[in-house]
Amino acid sequence: MSKKHKKEEIEQELANQQTGNTESNVTDSRAHADEGKDHAAQVEQPKDDNIAELTAQLEEMKDKYLRLTAEFDNYRKRTLKEKTDLIKFASEEVLKDLLPVIDDLDRALKAIETANDINAVKEGIALIVNKFNDFLKAKGVKEIDAIGNELDTDLHEAISKIPVQDKAQKGKIVDVIQKGYMLHDKVMRFSKVVVGD
Repeated sequence: MSKKHKKEEIEQELANQQTGNTESNVTDSRAHADEGKDHAAQVEQPKDDNIAELTAQLEEMKDKYLRLTAEFDNYRKRTLKEKTDLIKFASEEVLKDLLPVIDDLDRALKAIETANDINAVKEGIALIVNKFNDFLKAKGVKEIDAIGNELDTDLHEAISKIPVQDKAQKGKIVDVIQKGYMLHDKVMRFSKVVVGD
């Protein structure tokens, strides 16, 4: 065999090997591609499950949110109605307790029409006034002391000054034009007073 012939034979063999390798590489690539598809299919399968699970969780959260919103709206409406009723009927107890005093006043008016003794009428009215004052005390209402006290602008409202003979009366309250009242520790109405000058 000549060198030339041997060289051609080696080249042919190399070419065959390369063709075989190429085919083998193509086969390997196809095998790897098929494996990749299988792997992708395996990865996509859990992905779909995750999406379904997340969608279910989202729906559940939406439902909870809607229920909570509805419950809060009902609570808000109920408390608003209770507050309105409380404001509307807050004075009911006080007025109920005041009704007996009104009944006494009605009886006194009827008695005055037929009464011959003015002293009996005076006594009856005094009893009604005492009953009413007791009612006010029971509710925490008290009269503001004024006459003889120093002017206190937190309790009294001076509407005029009058000259006084006694120097001890200067700057003190000598007359009350309108009584003042406190409810517990809060002034409901200031006393309108006259101060000595």
